[in-house]
Amino acid sequence: MVLENKLGITSAPELADAEEKISKKKAVEVFESGMIDNLEAGKFDSLKSIHKFLFEDIYSFAGEVRTVNIAKGSFRFAPVMYLDAALANIDKMPQSTFDEIVEKYVEMNIAHPFREGNGRSSRIWLDCILRKEIGMVVDWSLVDKEDYLLAMERSPIRDIEIKHILKNALTDKINDREVFMKGIDHSYYYEGYNTFKTEELIE
Repeated sequence: MVLENKLGITSAPELADAEEKISKKKAVEVFESGMIDNLEAGKFDSLKSIHKFLFEDIYSFAGEVRTVNIAKGSFRFAPVMYLDAALANIDKMPQSTFDEIVEKYVEMNIAHPFREGNGRSSRIWLDCILRKEIGMVVDWSLVDKEDYLLAMERSPIRDIEIKHILKNALTDKINDREVFMKGIDHSYYYEGYNTFKTEELIE
């Protein structure tokens, strides 16, 4: 199933390639324009702004909360009927320490508020919080893909693994564009993994 898009693409691999190229270009603009410094760290409205900016040239739903239930494998993300309440609760979560920030990141991943592009948007959102609160960001080049994916899968039940992985990858190079862009490398984190389906397709 290929998501309806503004580019008129009907091939999933072609759409994924276009998504990556366009979102990376837009992410450079986010960094160079200083947009990330003007966002209110840790708020859902900031995540919406990031998502809209990255994907507005690709999807009409950019920056809009999803209206369908989605799952990854056997894990179902927050049901649509509870999504607004979940996002309101995430807004209120504390974020003054590294552990609190990662716990907030894990909850946002469980919420998965958008139909597509959650990973790239939320990694920028995460770095925005880390920059403001502890003066550091994640150097994603130091994060092993498989370890990250497995830790994120288990994080709703046990978040100690993802905390350990991300803490070991922290850097104070908050103004380094190369470090920032590693978090937008869609294929590195999600190739062969980002397979969502709507609730209607779940038996």
